[in-house]
Amino acid sequence: MTGRRRTRSTFPRGLSGRFRPGRTGALATGALAACASLVAGCGVVPGVTGGSGDDPITVMTWAPMDTGATNRPGMPALARAYARWINAHGGLNGRELKVLTCNDHNDSVAAAKCARRAVNENAVAVVGSYSQHADSFFPVLEGAGIPYIGGYGITNAEFTSPLSYPVNGGQPALLAGLGSTLAESCGPVTFVRPDTIAGDELPALLDSGLVSGGHAGARDQRAAEDATAYDDQAEAALRRATAGQAEPGCVVPVLGDRTGTFMDSFRRARDAYPEVRTATVLGSVDQSTVNASGGASGPYEGAYVTGWYPEVSDPAWDGMKKVIEAEAFGDNSVDAADAGVQTTWIAYTVFKGVVESLGDGEVSADAVTRALDGGLEVGTGGLTPPLRWTFQDKLSSVGFPRLVNAEVTLQVVRRGRLVSAREGAVDTTRTLRAADVA
Repeated sequence: MTGRRRTRSTFPRGLSGRFRPGRTGALATGALAACASLVAGCGVVPGVTGGSGDDPITVMTWAPMDTGATNRPGMPALARAYARWINAHGGLNGRELKVLTCNDHNDSVAAAKCARRAVNENAVAVVGSYSQHADSFFPVLEGAGIPYIGGYGITNAEFTSPLSYPVNGGQPALLAGLGSTLAESCGPVTFVRPDTIAGDELPALLDSGLVSGGHAGARDQRAAEDATAYDDQAEAALRRATAGQAEPGCVVPVLGDRTGTFMDSFRRARDAYPEVRTATVLGSVDQSTVNASGGASGPYEGAYVTGWYPEVSDPAWDGMKKVIEAEAFGDNSVDAADAGVQTTWIAYTVFKGVVESLGDGEVSADAVTRALDGGLEVGTGGLTPPLRWTFQDKLSSVGFPRLVNAEVTLQVVRRGRLVSAREGAVDTTRTLRAADVA
């Protein structure tokens, strides 16, 4: 598979069967940053500014782990597995890949500490990472000239920083695509999202898709990201999704790891509102979430879910699966269907392409940045369109100058399984151009 079939049209307007859908978000609290490094003695390499000659090439991957809110342990775990695999197969252009990992604890201070460690240990890039605290880590990376390749897309800063090289459209594309899908299929839409700074950026994105399809927009409902139950919020969301209109409404929870907790409360409260449906985005739900909620008899049955990449059964993922089987077998944190794990794989695929483009030259943060800014186009084996970053890309007019891949895929829960709802990917660029994200 060398490319993805694409269309610039919006998603199908009609929702078959019992469904009509909804929406998505994320953030948290924390403590100290506990950073763990990888690959035979990955401490500081004195005097190395990146990797020249036979010096190791040092990068970092970070994500929140062991917190009371959103956790992405599979991302650093895959990064470690990738390093073991690439080094067992001759390294990157014959050089050892050294992967440092760091736990940002969903905390701004810890995120900044991770970034400072990347600087102190001469990382040439931060690759395939997740953090909601862009205001804490980007200034550190920018001050040192370290590129951020393949963030999860959870903050708007990832689409504005000149040193950010996102591989997907993040929350903007997921929500715009979901909104356009739901526009003509739902009555009132209630959007349940985190009561956080990152969460505050999300409603306008869902509304861009809803409004483009003639919908009035969603009713914004905040929720604590680290709550252990959402009974009151679920009841309120259901009331708001049925108020004032005869057409059944939709509830769209986007609470990261806490989406499953919300859906437990939602299922208990929905008996009084049987026509209300739900929808969300990958990252807030995956196949394991659907299974845990009751599968075909659970609240997700018939729900649409937008994602960035092809479904996990697509042959384009075979390379990642091979690495997981060889180097992360038995590690339950590395799930091939997890959007974070997939993003880390694509980010390392991009980084490998950059290093290969440098040949026998120095691999430093500056060299990596120059290659990316110099018009280098990197393929990902059909998992995304070919990626190429410019300073002012097609969505710069609405505040996303670094967003180069606005494509999303549409999946649906059918008989308890997440399957493709349509062939190919949809480009949300036109929808996002209408977003009010000021």
